Amino acid sequence: MKPTVLIIDDDEEIRTQMRWGLVDDHDPVLAEDRTSALEALDKHQPSVVLLDLGLPPHPNATTEGLAILDEILSRQPGTHVIVITGQSDREHALKAIEAGAYDFLSKPIEMDELKTVLRRAFFVSGLKRENRLAPVTAPDEHVFEGLIGNSPAMKRVYESITKVGAVNAPVLLLGESGTGKEMAACAIHLRSPRKNMPFIAINCGAIPETLLESELFGHEKGSFTGAHAQRRGRVESAEGGTLFLDEIGEMPPALQVKLLRFLQEKKIERIGGRISIDVDVRIIAATNQDLQKNIANGGFREDLYFRLAVVSITMPKLSERPGDVRLLAESFIQQFARDHGKPPSKFTQAAMRSLEHFGWPGNVRELHNRIRRAFIMHEGHSIHPADLELAANEIPEVGKSLKEARDEVEKKMIIESLARNQNKVSHAANDLGVSRPTLYELMDKHGLRGE
Repeated sequence: MKPTVLIIDDDEEIRTQMRWGLVDDHDPVLAEDRTSALEALDKHQPSVVLLDLGLPPHPNATTEGLAILDEILSRQPGTHVIVITGQSDREHALKAIEAGAYDFLSKPIEMDELKTVLRRAFFVSGLKRENRLAPVTAPDEHVFEGLIGNSPAMKRVYESITKVGAVNAPVLLLGESGTGKEMAACAIHLRSPRKNMPFIAINCGAIPETLLESELFGHEKGSFTGAHAQRRGRVESAEGGTLFLDEIGEMPPALQVKLLRFLQEKKIERIGGRISIDVDVRIIAATNQDLQKNIANGGFREDLYFRLAVVSITMPKLSERPGDVRLLAESFIQQFARDHGKPPSKFTQAAMRSLEHFGWPGNVRELHNRIRRAFIMHEGHSIHPADLELAANEIPEVGKSLKEARDEVEKKMIIESLARNQNKVSHAANDLGVSRPTLYELMDKHGLRGE
């Protein structure tokens, strides 16, 4: 009942390590070469694949891995392939992204980083599959390029995306963690003339500062220790398409200067390079931070802010989207049922009431994760409040304002999650479906930082 991930690597030790690292939340399927990989692909039809590029009969080259990537995308075009590569093969990994790979990670694999990338890949894949499988003869009026919702707040978002998609201006997406900023960036790309060109995403907060410049702008051979070959960065890989800079507020000041220069001149220089390279890329950035506050504190450049925020779109919190919780919950449960070849379960009236009255501090991501757990753990054909880890008697009492009720539930959820995770903030943030900075802000808001 866990989401299936296909791991393709010729190193048995690495396959075993990944399997044991992922087995709690995923159903890992292992393959060591093209034959076993394609057999597993046809049998299990995973939505996400981890692919090592160096495979037999040419383990020291990338030809076999790239050939398998091409076959996977030909057989199952919606598959999200995450390329696993050695440091010296990063240029080939970027070629794989150009060929349709979703993302890449470098060896040695950091398991926390891998799990983060997998969560995002499964989430994006699920929403895209939901949209793709909607009947052609009767399109779902509640689905907009993978975004789901029919509330006034989301209709305003759809209108904004439609307008900005047609132009080439930079866009800044604002909103709390889990509100769907990356899906909105995808929607803008799909509504633009660049839709058939690459959509490249990079999380500015997930990559160490020492590596982020190389990831963005690339480097020349020998420009620093470990630079064994020339490689292009994400900016170049997005040529003709869209570059999505997630968590832009985490970008170091020195890189903010380089990004500003690129936005002004449309040219880049690789690390160690002397040649200016023209690049035609549309920039979409996103943050859950208050950039105006960061500007006042000296943490973010005001001139870069105005370059990025030509158009700003705020993604609403789930608590500000009346009626959308039901739409999202029913969509997610149908998605999970299809993924696992099972008939969709039904929410009891009490379960749906508990969903609609909950505060959702982690927004859509938290709703998605909670329903996935309920789908896996429930018995029978109905989902009850207990399956969602929501008690029916926890519905806020009449007479409280929506903000008071939300704050009460939010604080309770944070306290319980911290207790379950021995006060480890990073684990609690993952449990709640929010980023660690967001959880710290919520703890400060409710006076929990010192407890």
